Amino acid sequence: MQSKGLNKPMSRRTLSILLSLAVLLSLAAWPSGASAAEKAIWGPTHLPNGTSAFGTYKNLGVDTYQTDIRWNSVAPTRPTNPRDPRDPAYRWPSSHDFIVSEARRLNIKLAPMVIGSPPWANGGRHWRWAPRNSDYADFLVAASRRYPSIRRWQIWGEPSHPGAFQPSGDPTAARRYATLLDAAYQALKTVNPKNIVIGGMTFTNGSVTPVRFLRALRLPSGAPPRLDWWGHNPFSRRYPDGRRETYTRYGRDINDMDVFAREVHGAYARTGRAPKLWLSEFTIQSDHGSKTFNFYVSRRDQAAWVTAAFRLANRQSSIAGLGWLALLDEAPRSDHLEKNWGLLTHRAVPKPAYSAYRNVP
Repeated sequence: MQSKGLNKPMSRRTLSILLSLAVLLSLAAWPSGASAAEKAIWGPTHLPNGTSAFGTYKNLGVDTYQTDIRWNSVAPTRPTNPRDPRDPAYRWPSSHDFIVSEARRLNIKLAPMVIGSPPWANGGRHWRWAPRNSDYADFLVAASRRYPSIRRWQIWGEPSHPGAFQPSGDPTAARRYATLLDAAYQALKTVNPKNIVIGGMTFTNGSVTPVRFLRALRLPSGAPPRLDWWGHNPFSRRYPDGRRETYTRYGRDINDMDVFAREVHGAYARTGRAPKLWLSEFTIQSDHGSKTFNFYVSRRDQAAWVTAAFRLANRQSSIAGLGWLALLDEAPRSDHLEKNWGLLTHRAVPKPAYSAYRNVP
């Protein structure tokens, strides 16, 4: 994960206000009649003791488990028949077979993010460089045929960030990603029209902010690329209380999702589509900061953030789901900058956030 550019420390006054809000929110009832957003999560396949983590996901009430499919790892050499998952060039990892099996057994949906292009598809460059559209589309066909039970497909991750997608720049990245996304949509719908294609995949800020990326996301024809849901990671140092002022002029955090949903709908108005938002990643660290985010709250406050974020998502019909990052804290590091954004400690001991997530409708 790349640095998000949100590293502004919280003041003591802000933390005091958040603590008061946490108490109020813990006493408040969930909105009656609300159509709950899907509870999604990122996390490991196994717990530290070696047992499957999927029983824990089931106990938490997870609807959708998110993971990566790294194309450059699965296809290090060019397949002869790239749309055939049985082509000998493909090296499908046993971990993905395990995920599919466990998810099917426990009735948990899957939403993989397909990312990383092999050198043979991008001119011999790093995995972050955009591949030929046809090669990426071919791989998605093979992956969808390999895992027919998967219906949600996330197309790349944070293409507005140069550390995740090249070429970068405004509007270069958006226009290049637009053609990749549209080719992916066509490929996945060809295999199964019920496949849900999640594109955009922006986050709060970025070298290209989400609003600018949305505006620049156009095909050569001028139309926006096809998708079903717009993916967004609404990280924030602001408590999820639904305040209406936007994070920045062009940045969109968890409190701005009503505004961002209207902006996405506006971009697709002429197509007759009204894409929902898939909030793939959201989190707040406990105890201390890290190299990714230097803002953090107490464990008690982290639990309040979980409750508040899902309450906010459940109040908005334009939000399809909200994903928590992640199940486990990182193991301690020598610099004491491990990422403590888990619902469990690194030894799988539940934090208050665990119960908060489990109690979400």
